[in-house]
Amino acid sequence: MFQPVSLFIGLRYSRSKSRAGFISFITFFSTVGILLGVASLIIVVSVMNGFEGELKKRILGIVPHVIISQPHNPKADVFKEWVDLREQLLQQNHINQVTPFLSSEALIQSSVNLQGVLLQGIIPEYEENNIVNKHMLSGTLSSLSKQAYSIVMGRSLADKLKVSMGDTVRLVLPNKTIFTPLGRVPVQRNFIIGGIFDVGSQVDDSMVYVHSKYGAKLLRRKGDGINQLRLYLDDAFNAEQVVDELLLADSNSLPTKSLEVTTWKDSQGALFSAVNMEKKMMWLMLSLIVAVATFNIVSALVMVVVEKQGEIGILQTLGLSRMGIVKIFITQGMVNGLWGVTLGSIFGVLIALNLNDLLATFGLNILGTGYGEQSLPVKLESINVAVILLSALVMTFLATLYPAFQASKTQPAEVLRNE
Repeated sequence: MFQPVSLFIGLRYSRSKSRAGFISFITFFSTVGILLGVASLIIVVSVMNGFEGELKKRILGIVPHVIISQPHNPKADVFKEWVDLREQLLQQNHINQVTPFLSSEALIQSSVNLQGVLLQGIIPEYEENNIVNKHMLSGTLSSLSKQAYSIVMGRSLADKLKVSMGDTVRLVLPNKTIFTPLGRVPVQRNFIIGGIFDVGSQVDDSMVYVHSKYGAKLLRRKGDGINQLRLYLDDAFNAEQVVDELLLADSNSLPTKSLEVTTWKDSQGALFSAVNMEKKMMWLMLSLIVAVATFNIVSALVMVVVEKQGEIGILQTLGLSRMGIVKIFITQGMVNGLWGVTLGSIFGVLIALNLNDLLATFGLNILGTGYGEQSLPVKLESINVAVILLSALVMTFLATLYPAFQASKTQPAEVLRNE
């Protein structure tokens, strides 16, 4: 098969067995370094993507993406018509689900412990797609409608309070007080545990659910007590776009300008920013491994250039241009880089796809003894693999430029003078 002379010679040099042992040693370890760097990047980025995805699913599956609230001093009781407003919101772009609720800080007390929680009053009929409903260990959210003054809580909270299904707990609202013969005391009421969930996130020990009408009675509100609507989007990161569209909407068709609108970033933004920063730093640090390995190619090629001075001079006297010399050594360096990138990507993808099986085979539990049943979340994205491969190839190419151009500066007359 016809090949350009520069490519032919470069490939011959890369396959040559007659190179000095030290040069072969450096070339081998530069290839292995690229292999390990690329594989490590693919594995770590896949795990970080998995953790980010789990955070989005477990935290943003419960935390509303957008909250529309009634102002503290409203001129009109807009949420009397929250049912109509909900239907209008469901017609907007990116909004998949709208559920009504009320919320308040509260204390929950059992016979052995006391814990601060966020109380949410919900209407179970609107919560069929709630992630809590899909992670119930005992009971269901619908039990809030079937039994008066029923409560649903997370397993972590139930363990702290040492309670189980059917037990009674006391809800106390320290910010709401009433006058009694004994003086002013906080509003409180006994509730029966009708369900326990386990989402696997921080909400398991910080949030409890009751029916909105019983929550309204506890808060001394009229009717169902609904004063907020939470919006779940097709993608939580579209929250700012949705808010902008709602605020720009015609007030006659969608009266959101008179309401308070907040997003999940106000409460959870710092956490996701920290995860994103950690992901970028891991990417940077592991990229340095690839960079160091590629620059080992510089050392190997420089020594090859010194070793091949006579052959370079002969090629030049036979009419090979300076650019042809450059292409020879770029080809030789890129072959080593391609081997490392190709094998690294294969090993990286295979290990990422079978990471939990490999950890189980070797008896390793990275999450610790408290998470024996859980596995590492892994999300392998083709775009990340493509970026890693291209970045490694670009760094390899840049590493070949200096020795290649140094080789092209060889003066045949000086090199061949003593031949």
